[in-house]
Amino acid sequence: MWTENTCFGLVLVWIICLTDQTQGQQKNLVSQGEDCTQIKTVSPDATSGVYVIQPAGVKSPFKVYCEMLADGGWTVFQQRTGPQVRFDRGWNKYKDGFGDLQNDHWLGLRHVFVLTKKRSTLRVDLWDFDGGTSFAEYSDFRLGTESEAYRLNVGAYRGNAGDALRGEYAGIDQNGFGFSTSDKDNDGCSPCIFGDIAFNQCALEMSGGWWFSRCGSANLNGDWHSAGNNIGWSSDLRWRTWKGPAPYSAKASRMMIKSV
Repeated sequence: MWTENTCFGLVLVWIICLTDQTQGQQKNLVSQGEDCTQIKTVSPDATSGVYVIQPAGVKSPFKVYCEMLADGGWTVFQQRTGPQVRFDRGWNKYKDGFGDLQNDHWLGLRHVFVLTKKRSTLRVDLWDFDGGTSFAEYSDFRLGTESEAYRLNVGAYRGNAGDALRGEYAGIDQNGFGFSTSDKDNDGCSPCIFGDIAFNQCALEMSGGWWFSRCGSANLNGDWHSAGNNIGWSSDLRWRTWKGPAPYSAKASRMMIKSV
């Protein structure tokens, strides 16, 4: 005879088994290199895909997607191609990561932090709805510690998408600011005034987690918009130095790291 206690016990056993299985899978991961750059250097014929890495000083290996290009192996930490994965998440999700590594995902701030302990280059790829693409690269990319809200640090810019992280106009440089989410505000607004509109939290107004500075001119983690609904105030995947004059929401974006 089934009772409430019997059902509870079965559910508890299922949870314990699932937890043990997940922990076992994590323990069985075998590192293939410190990062995607090292993997590509050791194995020049390596192709793009999911790999297991273990950066120096990290106790447990973890999976990443490596984009293996002619100039080396890049560790992808953000990818957007559509609305299938919701990026309007809280601090813990952005810290630990979410999504599908082979599709749309955010790798996790704690993983990006350890990857950028090495001298690294950041690459941002953008795609529009007309088949065009552009990129922005930054030298000396690194993040601060969690107590520093994973503060953004980038060096020299090169590319053809424009330097949106430093801003389309003075006063909105996002370099040097901590990461903000709807439940953890680290932006420069108290409030920010845009015309007759006052914003206290960029993450609430712009959606998604990002390194906001007076909201800034870059945010690739906002809401995704389809063609025809992506111009103007609904430009939530924005890189304001790229398209214009009206704000433009990208069709797709990708952010990657290569160690130097």
